[in-house]
Amino acid sequence: MTNNKTAVVFPGQGTQRPGMGKDFYDNIAASQYAFVEASEALGWDVAALCFGNDDKINLTEYAQPCILTTEIAMLRGLRFEYGFSPEYYGGHSLGEYAALVAADAMPFAEALRTVHARGRLMQQASAPGVGAMAALIAEDLDVDVIRKALEGLAIDVANINSADQVVISGGADVIALAEERLRAAFGSEKELRFVALNVSAPFHSRFMMTIKDAFRDVLNSVSSRFNPDNAGRVTSNVTGRFHTGSTETIIDVLVAQISQSVNWRENMQVLSEKAMTIYEIGPNRPLKNFFKSIGVTCRSITTLSAARREFA
Repeated sequence: MTNNKTAVVFPGQGTQRPGMGKDFYDNIAASQYAFVEASEALGWDVAALCFGNDDKINLTEYAQPCILTTEIAMLRGLRFEYGFSPEYYGGHSLGEYAALVAADAMPFAEALRTVHARGRLMQQASAPGVGAMAALIAEDLDVDVIRKALEGLAIDVANINSADQVVISGGADVIALAEERLRAAFGSEKELRFVALNVSAPFHSRFMMTIKDAFRDVLNSVSSRFNPDNAGRVTSNVTGRFHTGSTETIIDVLVAQISQSVNWRENMQVLSEKAMTIYEIGPNRPLKNFFKSIGVTCRSITTLSAARREFA
């Protein structure tokens, strides 16, 4: 039997850009209302921040709800204009919340308030300059080798993005030593590239553990409106598989996600096993090449004109 199922994946923080989502806002009422709903939920003008040139869009506590709003506005626009109705969803880090909203597992307003608090807490968890993140890029990276090389250092594996890219996160004072150890561990036969990431805190590392209880309280405060049955169509960054179980289980993995590795390589694999067609929806398209690394085509929609070319 032919598999005609569709999956959508949402990128996370770092994809924000001035003007994101404005073409959807200007042309599709369903998309415009998503921005209105976000502003009502948060108490500030989300559209103005997304469409202007305010540097606040790069602050974690604002970037996260702005990206979430843009991604849901885009998805709603595609549903309204083209009847777009995917069966499965996934998201990278922050993008997991967009996926839960898209699957009707978490209400949009509650997700917005949650990620706004998440961003604020994540920023507070580490003083500026204390943490750093870097992408390790090479063919056929062995995560076990990476973790072993980092033993004893305040550095963790943050994102397992693909077979060719792993992000490390932790203390800025030992990031250079981590690079030395990793080069030694892989040897001269493997050509390694290290790319420092422009981030404000060491996300998905042990440095985030101090905020876990506070973030659990945030999730508990909105959890009465979760629909855990629908979460089974959404991949979990922590487990690498689809969400299972109760609301409490969902809360457990979302809390763990802030300080544990994003198992995106596994998320891609399970999504590609379920769906024949995969779309990336968001203000930028970092996930497309990750899918390419496992031999799967991921079609990116970052603008309304791209959507029209795809669906019209």
